[in-house]
Amino acid sequence: MTTVDNPVVYLIGTAAPPVRELAEPVGLLHEAGWEVCVVLSPTAASWVDVDAVAERTGHPVRVRPRLPSERDPLPQADAVLAAPVTFNSLNKVAAGISDTLAVSLVNELLVSGVPTTAAPCVKPVLRQHPAYPANVRLLAEAGIRLLDPDALTSRGTDGLATFDWNTAVTEFLQPR
Repeated sequence: MTTVDNPVVYLIGTAAPPVRELAEPVGLLHEAGWEVCVVLSPTAASWVDVDAVAERTGHPVRVRPRLPSERDPLPQADAVLAAPVTFNSLNKVAAGISDTLAVSLVNELLVSGVPTTAAPCVKPVLRQHPAYPANVRLLAEAGIRLLDPDALTSRGTDGLATFDWNTAVTEFLQPR
C-alpha cells in the first residue's frame, strides 16, 4: 500500500466524452493539495491514454477488479469525485448494480461513509426519463452531492459534450 501525505481523492470516470480530458481535473486537484487516483469504466479507459494518466498521478489507473490474492495498488480514498458520470452509471449506482469496478467503488465507498460528489454528464433528453429524477433524489438522500449537469456541460463544436472541469473541481472542494 502506498503511503501519501495529502488527502486522497478517487476520480472515477465513466464513458462520457469529457473523460478524454482527465489531465485537467488531475492538475486542478493536485494544485488543491489532493493525491489523485483514477478509476475508469472499461469503455472510458479505451478512450484515454491510461499510461499517461498513471504517469501524471503517480498511481496505476484501475479499470478491472483485482484478484483476491492481489493487494490494492491504491491508497485508501478520503473522498470520491465521480466525473463524468453517465446516465447509465448514475442509474446503476442508484440500483446498487456493481458490474464495473468504477461503479462498484462508488457503491462501496458511498455506504462506507466516504464523501462522494457526482458530476453527471447526461443529455437533457435522458434527464426526462422517469428513472433519472427518482434516482437523483435517491442518491442525494443517500449522501451523494450531485452537481447540476446544466452548470457543467455544453456542446462542443464537434457536437460532443464538453465539461467545465474547473466548476466540477471547485464544487468538489467546497465543504459540505
